[in-house]
Amino acid sequence: MSDNEKKAVQEPDTYSIGSNSTSTALESGHAVNHENIKKKVGAVSKDFAGVTIREDSAEKRPDIPPLGEPLVRNAYKTSFGAFFSRKTKTEPDAIATQPSAFDDPDVADVYYPKPTYQDYHRFDPLARWTWREETKIVKKLDRTILVLVCVLFFSLALDRSNISQANSAGFLTDLGLTTDDFNVGSNLFNAAFIITEIPSQMIGKRIGPDRWVPIQVCAWSIASGAQFWISGKKSFFALRFLTGLLEGGFIPDIMLYLSYFYTRTELPVRVGVFYCANAFSGILGSLIAIGLLKINSFGHYGWQYLFLIEGCITLIIGIAAFFIMVQGPTQTKSKLFPKGWFSEREETIMVNRLLRDDPSKSDMHNRQSVTPKELWKVLGDYDLWPIYALAMVFSIPQIPIKRYLTLTLRALEFTTTEINLLTIPASFLAGIMSIAISLVSEFFNEGLIIGILCQFWLLIMVIIEYTSVEKISPWGQYVLQLFVVGAPVPQPVLIGLCSRNSYSVRTRTISASLFNIVVQLSNIAGAYIYREDDKPLYKRGNRQLIGISLGVVALYVVSKTYYILRNRWKTQKWEKLSEEEKVAYLDRAEKENLGSKRLDFLFES
Repeated sequence: MSDNEKKAVQEPDTYSIGSNSTSTALESGHAVNHENIKKKVGAVSKDFAGVTIREDSAEKRPDIPPLGEPLVRNAYKTSFGAFFSRKTKTEPDAIATQPSAFDDPDVADVYYPKPTYQDYHRFDPLARWTWREETKIVKKLDRTILVLVCVLFFSLALDRSNISQANSAGFLTDLGLTTDDFNVGSNLFNAAFIITEIPSQMIGKRIGPDRWVPIQVCAWSIASGAQFWISGKKSFFALRFLTGLLEGGFIPDIMLYLSYFYTRTELPVRVGVFYCANAFSGILGSLIAIGLLKINSFGHYGWQYLFLIEGCITLIIGIAAFFIMVQGPTQTKSKLFPKGWFSEREETIMVNRLLRDDPSKSDMHNRQSVTPKELWKVLGDYDLWPIYALAMVFSIPQIPIKRYLTLTLRALEFTTTEINLLTIPASFLAGIMSIAISLVSEFFNEGLIIGILCQFWLLIMVIIEYTSVEKISPWGQYVLQLFVVGAPVPQPVLIGLCSRNSYSVRTRTISASLFNIVVQLSNIAGAYIYREDDKPLYKRGNRQLIGISLGVVALYVVSKTYYILRNRWKTQKWEKLSEEEKVAYLDRAEKENLGSKRLDFLFES
């Protein structure tokens, strides 16, 4: 490490800024003098999202602390090449601070956060830190924020999946319902889920996910527990609709919440871990169900106690969330945690590494609402439509087999206990695949190509199901369905791409909801693939799934090609501008809020 790097690490907050020092500003809790910072900032030569930042030597700018070595990630590819790109290896004590647009005084004004940004008092473009410090903070975030949201998602998945466990105990038979009635109830749930997606997200953006999410968890836990009193078709339909209504918007709220703490490259893997909580709830839920479904006492069925007790578990989690969830990186102090979760130094690193990675994260306060005009603008953002289209169809080949797993196993004459035990390996495999796909996507820095590989997995499984369903034994059928339910699903990867390509907090807020809406639409479509008149082999349904799988592969190719051509067009337009024209363009783009339409913003795929 050079002497300048050592100095930057040992004295990270002691660089003079006008008449005040950064350390003094941080200790007093006031914002640093950014106008004076802008006059002193220099940078190494680097392309930042198409903006060429000029190079100033250390001899000319000795008052500016050095930056870290830029990571080579091929994040803005304009071709199918560089598929096997990897991250640059780093030394623990080397400076981790990445070059960004904040380092060039010619363009820094465009990207500087507004004073209304909630973490403004910790923003400091001269702050420097090491990879050791950054790694320590990311691990701390994983132990706190990530674990917290996983527990919350566990509560959602527990209440959402117990209907399948109830089916293993004859839920439909006890109520005199058919599989078509079950499909209607499932679609009422999904429809209600869709209705509240955007309203819930807008409420969460206005009052903050740290307030809104606990309210949601408590509300749906009561509705889910009330399924104890289901007595027939009408009450089944009503309570499924109410539960879906209260659960809508939770996942987009959490996706936005995670973006307050993690960078663009970190988010997809954390989303993969987040979805692993869904699989874990399937494992634990099955074990709980084995015990509860055997009760059948006091005039009630075991599935009734399942709904009631699991609803109480999630209610406890929801109440605890009121006291544990925090507003953001610099708002962690509470009566329960009077000293907060992070030190001032850690807050400074968190805020500046997030903004260096994505300056657009400072364009809104995290308790600032989205206006109807902004909502309409996001709905018309056609550059995100390819991702929405994929979200609509990628999981359809899996949905019918997954939804009917417990009913199929019951038809194969497995006992209730055996059925719930047999669902555990599928949940475990799904959890492993969720994390594995996220890691592979991040390792190769590829999203849509990884999605194609996932789709081929499902295609092969469905073809085997279609051609061999009459020949294989019950255990063979189970193994086949195990590999369908536990198939690698690219949903965390697509969510990550949706977030990265949204550019701004405003767009990200709504796009997360739109993504989840189209996923729920796919659940509705998937529910009508396997029909009563196609039982028990579902030959017609499996033919449809094969055709859909092939169509999804084609859609992935079209989407990948679209983003490649779109980036080439933007790059060509940008390179034709002179340096003066680029600076003027950036100023206009900021004033007109062009978002992802900016020429200096390239899409990831």
